[in-house]
Amino acid sequence: MRLVVRVIEARGLPATDADGPRDPYARAQLGKQRAKTKVLRKTLSPAWDEEFAFRVGDLKDQLLVSVLHEDRYFSDDVLGQVKVPLTDVLDADNRTLGTQWYQLQPKSKKAKLKDCGEICLTISLSQNHSEEIAALAHWASDDLASNSDKSAELVKGSSLPNIPIEISTAVSESDEIEVIKEDKSNGGPSFVNMLYQIFKPKDTEAPAPSLSNLDSSPDVLEETPSTSSQSHEKQDQEASASMTFDELLKAFGSRHEGKEMPDNLSGGVLLDQVYAVAPSDLNTHLFSPSSDFLQSLAEIQGTTDLEIQQWILENDGEILKRVISYTKAPTKLVKAVKATEDVTYLKADGEMFAVLASASTPEVPFGNNFRVEVLTCIMPGPELPNDEKSSRLVVSWRLNFFQSTMMKSMIENGARQGLKDSYAQFSELLARTLRPVDAKDTTDNNEVLSSVQPEQESDWKLAFRIFGNFTLLSSIFAFVYVSAHIILASPSIIQGLEFPGLDLPDSAGEVVVCGVLVLQGQRVLNMIGRFIQAKRQRGDHGVKAQGDGWLLTVALIEGTNLAATKSSGFSDPYVVFTCNGKTKTSSIKFHTLEPQWNEIFEFDAMEDPPSVMEIDVYDFDGPFDEVASLGHAEVNFLKYNISELADIWIPLKGKLAQACQSKLHLRIFLNNTRGNQIVKDYLDKMEKEVGKKIAVRSPHANLAFQKIFSLPPEEFLINDFTCHLKRKMLTQGRLFLSPRIFGFYTNLFGNKTKFFFLWEDIEQILVVPATLASMGSPSLVIILRKGRGIDAKHGAKQLDSEGRLKFHFQSFVSFSVAHKTIMALWKARSLTPEQKVQLVEEESETEDFQNEEGGSFLGIEDAKMSGVFSSTKPFGINSHEHF
Repeated sequence: MRLVVRVIEARGLPATDADGPRDPYARAQLGKQRAKTKVLRKTLSPAWDEEFAFRVGDLKDQLLVSVLHEDRYFSDDVLGQVKVPLTDVLDADNRTLGTQWYQLQPKSKKAKLKDCGEICLTISLSQNHSEEIAALAHWASDDLASNSDKSAELVKGSSLPNIPIEISTAVSESDEIEVIKEDKSNGGPSFVNMLYQIFKPKDTEAPAPSLSNLDSSPDVLEETPSTSSQSHEKQDQEASASMTFDELLKAFGSRHEGKEMPDNLSGGVLLDQVYAVAPSDLNTHLFSPSSDFLQSLAEIQGTTDLEIQQWILENDGEILKRVISYTKAPTKLVKAVKATEDVTYLKADGEMFAVLASASTPEVPFGNNFRVEVLTCIMPGPELPNDEKSSRLVVSWRLNFFQSTMMKSMIENGARQGLKDSYAQFSELLARTLRPVDAKDTTDNNEVLSSVQPEQESDWKLAFRIFGNFTLLSSIFAFVYVSAHIILASPSIIQGLEFPGLDLPDSAGEVVVCGVLVLQGQRVLNMIGRFIQAKRQRGDHGVKAQGDGWLLTVALIEGTNLAATKSSGFSDPYVVFTCNGKTKTSSIKFHTLEPQWNEIFEFDAMEDPPSVMEIDVYDFDGPFDEVASLGHAEVNFLKYNISELADIWIPLKGKLAQACQSKLHLRIFLNNTRGNQIVKDYLDKMEKEVGKKIAVRSPHANLAFQKIFSLPPEEFLINDFTCHLKRKMLTQGRLFLSPRIFGFYTNLFGNKTKFFFLWEDIEQILVVPATLASMGSPSLVIILRKGRGIDAKHGAKQLDSEGRLKFHFQSFVSFSVAHKTIMALWKARSLTPEQKVQLVEEESETEDFQNEEGGSFLGIEDAKMSGVFSSTKPFGINSHEHF
């Protein structure tokens, strides 16, 4: 007999701190058996929808369901719990309590917080008669053989054998009386009798063989324990063996139609890559029995004793799984260990596949406390230019702990690093047979941009949008009315201070009327000026880019929920894009909060890849008034993938924009027309600035650099230097320099420190002379602009009085080379063209002055001398007497 518990969801959970519980999960316990759900992040209303089954050992047990808050560093907090006695389930109709909401109670009666929320559970008892017959017959015969110790243990509720406990219907009423008498002589009813009283059929009158007959036929008893589940399993294996892999997937998919793809696991994403292959072919390549991918991966990783069982379809197509066992290669810390993976399909519909692998490694330290779960999702990828199919492969992971342990954090860190290394080899092997798709190849820019067509608005329609309001109508009416009055009225006589040619108002009413007419006329003139300005300002849409290098193309599609700045409740928005000192302006959309632009802007080719593009949205209010900002945004090309920028909604910042939740819909494309030549040209330019040869880094070094800082593939490494980062304590690490970023990374005994900021964020670079504290070498102080480099704040030594971050670096192996390289890259990125010209003039004047003065000696490492003439002349010891 099994107790089936389905944990559906919880609501109204108490917040453990100001931010609420971050990691709630549910744990069910029956006797010594435990099970827990997955951990959900940052929610007070988690929905698990997971089912567990427990073997029933004692009817006096209670089901304990607890909701806990996972804590990474201390013991998990119990948010609430509920206890359900098994007798309540037995007394219920059909032995099920159905789906109910249970009030969670505090763990301690002394707890101040009484309202712990609710949890939704489905609790029921299930039985399988084919297994119960054998189990009860075997146990009842043992009880009648005067094994009183076993009966006593059953009454106490000891654990049961691995086979499910089920009740026989083949016990006669006379034998029932004998069992009761025997149990009474042992001090009470046995567990077998109690279960029999509950589950015995009420309408069965056919005689059954007695227990004495069962004792007299030991051969029958030996064959009886072979349960029906084992026979079903054997049938499933035979049926699955006769089916191909595609047939198994179709049979499984037909039972799971409409099922959604599971979310990525909480541990993080190990691999997210697009491949130029159909999803079904990628699934076959990874999981088909005929594929040798796993064998090849095992050879690379040094895995031995690989055994891959066949795929088995169980429960009439509900489950498709297989088991893989192998021995992991030994490492520096852990010896070779055996591992077993239960691989199960969660979804397979021909286009989307989800496979969950749950690995058990009992031989590693604390290996019985957790399992490693890896979820592999295969989805259709983006469209490729030549109608070629692509697939997106996403691999995520998590650790499922059966019980808490103080070593949890260490286990997670070790598993994370091991999985990252393993899946790095996985991706390298997969790339040998399947072509990875570069992000810039996933979309055809020309096809996407050709679909962006601006709305052609006629001059009459534009004029109606501007002049079609009450102000203009009232002004026309006033003009006609006054003109008619002038025609009908007789000339007034000259009186007061009037003289011929000057007609002054004769009453206060006339003064008011004149003022109203002047104001109306002023507003009409402003509207006419806006109309003329709008006709002139058509924007930079359609202007083609020129030159070779980095070409930036921005398609402005639309805006939504823009702020209203006028009394009419509308605005006249337009957008300004700024990148690398160049500006592009859109057209003005009048009288709308949901503008539709559909305009394309192309920036001229840039020598250096852009780091940031600034976006400002303004409200047009005529040619003479100050523009009002409707919001602003910033696109950091280092934090986005090119594929992500191909179609993106960007939220605007600013008081008005954030209050209205304003957004812009953009399509951004960044292309390099020079190919690999642009890297060589950039390095040649830096060599002239630094005065030293800079070697082109290998693809492996560039890939490692990009992975450390999560950079896009177009960013390449120029140079790196060993140094110390000065904070409260010195931290040894490496400086990484690239065309767009200044980064620092260190990994000391698993404690990682990494940060980077843009060259444009640097306001000043200072050189501090060598001191005893800097161990006899000069130090480099980098000061960022105010409000910049917030993500790198943890690496700064201090925040000065002006709110600027300061970074201190020292102990360079070659300070001169590092300083020259840093200064050259900073000048190339942060200075305007005018500043660069001025700097070149100042440097040329300085060089001329040094040449006139004979130059200056800067140090041994900066001096490069060659032999011109040498001579040897004998010199005697006593030659000083001649002087």
